[in-house]
Amino acid sequence: MRLYKVSLLFIILSFANVCVPSFLDLKKKKDDNNMLLLALALSQGSGWVWNLPPGFPVPTVPSENPMSQAKVDLGRFLFYDKKLSADESMSCSSCHFQRLAFSDGKATPSGITAEAHPRNAQHLSNAAYHPRLTWSNSLLKTLEQQARVPMFSVAPPELGLANDDYLGKLKSNSTYQKLFSAAFGNGDSAVTEQNVRFALASFQRTMISGYSPYDKATNGNRSAMSASATRGASVFNGEVAECFHCHGGFNFTDTTLHTKQTSEEFAYHNNGTHNNAFYDALPLNKQGLKEVTLVASDQGKFRAPSLRNVGLTFPYMHDGSIMCDDSANPDHPTGIASGATLETCARNALGKVIDQYTTGGAGTPKHTSIDTTLIRPFSLQPSEKADLINFLLALTDSEFVNDSKFSSPF
Repeated sequence: MRLYKVSLLFIILSFANVCVPSFLDLKKKKDDNNMLLLALALSQGSGWVWNLPPGFPVPTVPSENPMSQAKVDLGRFLFYDKKLSADESMSCSSCHFQRLAFSDGKATPSGITAEAHPRNAQHLSNAAYHPRLTWSNSLLKTLEQQARVPMFSVAPPELGLANDDYLGKLKSNSTYQKLFSAAFGNGDSAVTEQNVRFALASFQRTMISGYSPYDKATNGNRSAMSASATRGASVFNGEVAECFHCHGGFNFTDTTLHTKQTSEEFAYHNNGTHNNAFYDALPLNKQGLKEVTLVASDQGKFRAPSLRNVGLTFPYMHDGSIMCDDSANPDHPTGIASGATLETCARNALGKVIDQYTTGGAGTPKHTSIDTTLIRPFSLQPSEKADLINFLLALTDSEFVNDSKFSSPF
């Protein structure tokens, strides 16, 4: 099989090289690139071809769950289907709205029992590049594993599944009969808990966002980003604010994995949102990485999220504790009366985030596990703060949040 793949790749590449002049005349350069991408996909044993933004690396995919369009199509249906909750009142999309880059706009979400979750619902932009999922569980390394948490968790319940009844509902549905057979074959025997998770993971891996004004400016269209946002990029990447240390790279986080890396990168930080006394009073499941490791110095440590689409993913921080004022909130009566928008809320809340960092973290005394080499007081001029906010807003990808291939199929 390996010899067959290598030979097939050699034939395709040879064809592309020998026929370049006539191929370009007939099909243009774009078709030639597509042929090479197809050859690469075949060499990897998969018919899947990634349609990635310029400069984006290919995501790493578990060998046991190779990508396919049939799995993605099935995963899209499952993501939006309330049959995946015990009482059919919620779906994955109930806490992940496309218009908010697949976050939910709440401090913390709640499941079918209305019990609040201990952490903020993270957005799903570029989740394919995360080698660690959720805010603080270092054991969840793949989207396939992570799917079990909302499906079966009991403290608190999210989708609240406790048995295989939901599989029966899927098996009896003619649409799912076709979708599961196309994705996994074998008729009813393909409708399994594992395949549900595999399909959901495949769909989520396609949620790649890389066409923000920042991206367009980076790829040559300098006018896509304002002069203020361009100045803000210098603040972001400078040694005064040092935002890039935790939010660097193409995905604006220090937790990444893709096929160009030889090893995964992940880190957890205490950014000074709360002090020791605050965390000491909380149950263990709200204390960050300490919940998993039981190490005292891991109290208050959480994964730095990607800042992609940060203009849509408020309220901010692991507990959603930084939110815009009511007057800037388009979902609050005061904000509605004043004509507030998503942007006014983001500007206001991002200003609070920046203030939290410029003061070197909240609380007196500070938390003992804050990384004081990064979280320390610094000063920004009002104009620099405004520029930084404009840069962060330039990370919003309107194409992503309006792309029909991510929307509900129902």
